[in-house]
Amino acid sequence: MSATKKFLAFDLGAESGRGILGLFDGRELKLEMLPRFPNGPVQILDHLYWDVLRLYAEMLNVMRACAAGHGPVDGVGVDTWGVDFALLGRGDVLLGNPRHYRDPHTEGILEQAFQIVPRADIYRQTGLQFMRFNSLFQLLALKRDRSPLLDVAERLLFMPDLFHFFFSGVKANEFSDVSTSQMYDPTARDWARPMLERFGLSTHYLGDVIQPGTELGPLRPAIVRDTGLNAAPVIAPASHDTGSAVAAVPARGDSWCYISSGTWSLMGVELPQPLLTDAALKYNFTNEGGVGGTIRFLKNVAGLWLVQECRRAWERAGKSWSYDQLTRLAESAPAFVSLVDPDDASFMLPASMPEALAAYCRKTGQPAPQEPGDFIRCALESLALRYRWVLERLEELTGQRLQTIHVVGGGSQNALLCQFTADCCQRPVLAGPVEATAIGNVLVQALGARLLGNLAEAREVVRQSFPVQTYEPRSPGAWEEPYRRFLGLLG
Repeated sequence: MSATKKFLAFDLGAESGRGILGLFDGRELKLEMLPRFPNGPVQILDHLYWDVLRLYAEMLNVMRACAAGHGPVDGVGVDTWGVDFALLGRGDVLLGNPRHYRDPHTEGILEQAFQIVPRADIYRQTGLQFMRFNSLFQLLALKRDRSPLLDVAERLLFMPDLFHFFFSGVKANEFSDVSTSQMYDPTARDWARPMLERFGLSTHYLGDVIQPGTELGPLRPAIVRDTGLNAAPVIAPASHDTGSAVAAVPARGDSWCYISSGTWSLMGVELPQPLLTDAALKYNFTNEGGVGGTIRFLKNVAGLWLVQECRRAWERAGKSWSYDQLTRLAESAPAFVSLVDPDDASFMLPASMPEALAAYCRKTGQPAPQEPGDFIRCALESLALRYRWVLERLEELTGQRLQTIHVVGGGSQNALLCQFTADCCQRPVLAGPVEATAIGNVLVQALGARLLGNLAEAREVVRQSFPVQTYEPRSPGAWEEPYRRFLGLLG
């Protein structure tokens, strides 16, 4: 490669968004951090929404900073969380702000949906785990509530699709994000239209499904004039953030699994084809799209949401601790006093996470945590135990022993959780890179620009460019009794 190429990656998460500039010389990748901006739900009356226009304005600010400090770029791409979507009406008018996936309007919708199409039928057509906020169930809730938006909607765009449309003027639905919707058939590689018709949902607003690395078009002239950035191509990465993060797992071979660790923990393996067995349905595993036509066969776990919400509750009460401080408090707290199922419904959107954790412990006959360190240790130990349960199910379902656990994303910085995971699962944990989502975003753009040939080459770039911390398993046997207790909590 004659010169360093520059790719602007926008990575939007549930708490914040940021721009990251990837500098790729053909062998190694370096990252330059651009401005970060807050994100989060906006409550209006009894509903939660995403403020997409403010987010778009923040992204333009990042483009201005990039243009001023770094000059032209060779590509722009956006990744976000999955499932949530915007509806466009006639003339491409945005029909309101998109609902937040934690909005309560989908409560009870699963049971109503299964009365129309049985759970097993939905799984056979979509291969997706059942969560009430999946796009299918959000649409069914709008239909149940007779939302006027569905009467005038002409196009459905998932969150990254929406921003790509704002940037390029091109409307398309990217594969990795589409695959989180429970409206896509991973075997037929098309929308699950027969199932949607059984639900009485229209399919006219569903667009063409494009693959990660697809070039959509240049930045619109108005953005170029406004920000000073060049008319760079908008290249869709794996626009579901986990899809980008998994693309940046620095793994070799196939006897490994990953944990994309952040607000959510996404734990799974990479497969060439979807796995749609009765056992996969029983355990509620999901088949989501990856780079190069791969399938991310995985399980969602609540993740560091429990820790984040504890910290937020304490801040509201005037007590402020950094995440590092909370981890140190957890390290010195007594072990295995109280355990929880991180995915219990009471932790989905509690008024106070510490109160919810304490109530769960009392309900299950355990001592309620008292001090901040007790709460955080309870959360981290419970996550490690949940990871072991998922690991065992992955090995059962795929028929292979998984020798190594790769942890990528922000949670890879939590040394205590990484060591707990190694000890509980009795597998080496390789932690890093921290910025896996942005790295994957950049490298898939590079794939789209034909600077890399395939996913294996992209992962070699990750290994050349970013350090990994290894956590060897210790204390064999120490987690066995707590694991038996944990299994009892799962019923």
